[in-house]
Amino acid sequence: LVLSAHQRIQPLVVQTPVESIADLVPESSVRLLAKLENLQKTGSFKLRGATNKISLLTDQQRAEGVIAASNGNHGLGVALAAKEAGVAAQVYVSSYVSPYKASRIEQYGANICRAGDTPLEAELAGRLASRQSGKVFISPYNDVDVIAGQGTIAVELQTQAPALDAIFVAVGGGGLIGGIGAYFKWVEPQVEVVGCWAENSPVLYRCIQAGQIVDVPEQPTLSESTAGGLEPESVTLDLCKRVIDRSVLVSEAEILAAMRKVSEVRGWLIEGAAAVALAAALKDIHRYRGKTAMVVICGGNVLPKVLI
Repeated sequence: LVLSAHQRIQPLVVQTPVESIADLVPESSVRLLAKLENLQKTGSFKLRGATNKISLLTDQQRAEGVIAASNGNHGLGVALAAKEAGVAAQVYVSSYVSPYKASRIEQYGANICRAGDTPLEAELAGRLASRQSGKVFISPYNDVDVIAGQGTIAVELQTQAPALDAIFVAVGGGGLIGGIGAYFKWVEPQVEVVGCWAENSPVLYRCIQAGQIVDVPEQPTLSESTAGGLEPESVTLDLCKRVIDRSVLVSEAEILAAMRKVSEVRGWLIEGAAAVALAAALKDIHRYRGKTAMVVICGGNVLPKVLI
């Protein structure tokens, strides 16, 4: 599925670069690399999964349009993928969506629908609208075609960064790490897949521990892209149990420190979710002496004021 998705979406998305970020850990012997999905067309990896899903629609489904639910990056991905395919899109958002991201979603031509106070409430409202209208619902993570699209990152990394020892990936609903992890377990099972969570929002982490989807209390987090509950019966629970080798939780202070460090050293503005993976790698760097570790910089959609 991931290889097919790669062939399908290759002409439609950016093959994002890989850069060494060893200058963030100058005292270490670790070869630390970054996959810069913040340079994707929408500023996030989410365009990959949305593009793959929309590419697989039937003519009738394309004519009817699609529905998604997202307070940010997935909404942007669906909106742009739909626009480029000539498909109408509705994006359900919660009341806490940032005006900046809502306006960007609309700029790509999608219609915004506001529902509920949490991302999960918006997602359930979007699914209900999908059932009532017959339009295809594009989940941010609970869809094998979306997961396969996100996994195309791993296909690119095979040629961009061979001989990886570990890859650090931020986890929200599990679509990104599910796709990347599934591909690596198939072609390079020796690569350690490290799931990275904000301590304030460890939803899928706790669900994996419990062996089922449970309600997990959350606190506000800079990693807004990974926050929110898991949809009932999500396919990512079992997938992530199989592909995640190790988990790291990071504090809000560690997330902010990682954002500031990469801004000061590199001049990069990365969002909180990307900083979760970077913070986890910096926290655990001693484990990889003499080895090669990859951090997926999953997005760069953040307002500069966050770093103040």
